[in-house]
Amino acid sequence: MNVDMKKVNGALVSFAKVVNSSKAIRQVTAAEKLKVGVDLGTSSIVITILDKDNNPIYGAYEYANAVQDGIVVNYLESVSILQRLKEKAEGVLERELTTACGAIPPGTGEGSAKIVSNVIEAAGMECTKIVDEPTAAGQFLHISEGTVVDIGGGTTGLSIFNQGKLIKSIDEPTGGTHMTLVLAGYHHMPYEKAELMKRNKDKENEVFPVVRPVIEKMATIAMNAFDGKVVLPVYVVGGSTNFKEFEKAFSKVLKVDVVKPKYPQYVTPLGIAMYDNPGD
Repeated sequence: MNVDMKKVNGALVSFAKVVNSSKAIRQVTAAEKLKVGVDLGTSSIVITILDKDNNPIYGAYEYANAVQDGIVVNYLESVSILQRLKEKAEGVLERELTTACGAIPPGTGEGSAKIVSNVIEAAGMECTKIVDEPTAAGQFLHISEGTVVDIGGGTTGLSIFNQGKLIKSIDEPTGGTHMTLVLAGYHHMPYEKAELMKRNKDKENEVFPVVRPVIEKMATIAMNAFDGKVVLPVYVVGGSTNFKEFEKAFSKVLKVDVVKPKYPQYVTPLGIAMYDNPGD
């Protein structure tokens, strides 16, 4: 395995504490260069801030319904939420944020990239780059060989790396949203109530058997992308992987073990920030 999972998990645990406490890991100076990542997800919008050496400094998120299947469908809501997150971060860090990097699912096109860029700039930051989500996750994990499967709210994205280079990237519209739809149909309940049930860790044993077929479909998407040969190791990230039995169900379809970092929902947002280049 080419990824130092102890180091990765340590950084994720520290970052999760910051997100939950609404405090910064450390104070920053007015002149210090900061890297900012913006993840416009289907179920939430996340802002992450790193120092110039890619060490996490601060992060925050807000639940949203502004994106569907990786595409921004409510521009004004996205801008409003990101502005609030930016202002909150600036209040904690006591300095202005001027640049940010954004991300899109693989293959969603220049139009999607332009919308994400426009959201970032409308929120008051210069957009320095737009990257694809599973590749950003690979950047945070420091992958040289292997596969990243990034499962978000609306899509399953996959990136394959060889000798540190991206050789293939795909995206399919199956994610956490589809889990919620299946759960809502099974229990004959509104989508919003099913979403809350899915997020409730106390309900996991009840929820997981219902959504398992969706997870198996995600694994099938990954299997088809490999053209018959799985590129190891396989890392699964994204908020929709947060079930304790997720790896077992996913591995059963792939017929290989998969690796899931702690707090997998933060891997991609942190990787996005690593691409931000504030300049001199």
